[in-house]
Amino acid sequence: MRLVTRAQWGARAYRTPNGATPYSRPRRGVKLHYLGTAYSDRPHDQCAAYVRQLQAQHMDGNGWSDVGYSFLVCTHGYVYEGRGLSRRNSANGNTALNEQDYAVLLMVGSSGLTKPTDAQLDGARDAIDYCRTKGGAGSWLGGHRDGYATACPGDTVYAWVKQGAPRPKTTTPEKGLDMTDEQLFKAVWKRDAIPAPTTASTYKTNPTWKAESYFPHLAEQLSRLTDKVDALTKAVAELKKGA
Repeated sequence: MRLVTRAQWGARAYRTPNGATPYSRPRRGVKLHYLGTAYSDRPHDQCAAYVRQLQAQHMDGNGWSDVGYSFLVCTHGYVYEGRGLSRRNSANGNTALNEQDYAVLLMVGSSGLTKPTDAQLDGARDAIDYCRTKGGAGSWLGGHRDGYATACPGDTVYAWVKQGAPRPKTTTPEKGLDMTDEQLFKAVWKRDAIPAPTTASTYKTNPTWKAESYFPHLAEQLSRLTDKVDALTKAVAELKKGA
């Protein structure tokens, strides 16, 4: 997990005593959030400033004791430490809901950038796993709207949550892998050209071969190597007799 600590993103000190309120019981699980306002993506070197902006909004605008979320995830997949694992969040709607689950924000909006990046989904998955392995959260997973009247975390993020928050696929399946062996042979081995060996008698006039043409040449080379190994084996045997 690419964790950015409070010191690293330049967090203000939280207000006490409320900002230091610990969880009084184990967390049921994790709730996912979005910004609920317009959001535009930005270069990663500007993400920390945006997290500071959110903290200022929560502390100076909302009157909260700190940024409301447990963790915040930017589109580049970095996980910013908010209130962290030990201090009770203030983002889930009321004290009972805040006590019940961790709050993880994906930095996407209700307009502008609304779809999380693959890196961001990976980071959010990291945050969920971190809350479970290091924070003792249970396996329950949901959105802010579960148990509270809100559109958060938006339909896109919520659909991902309801799927179990899977990690995005990092590779795209190659086309043609569903072909039969015969179709694959005709499409590749009979078509693709490869460099011909420079020792081939036709190299000057035919510098590339079809893949299937290479096998007779390899078989010929293997036969010659086998003959050489046999000859060496016999020579070694004769030397042992003379010794």
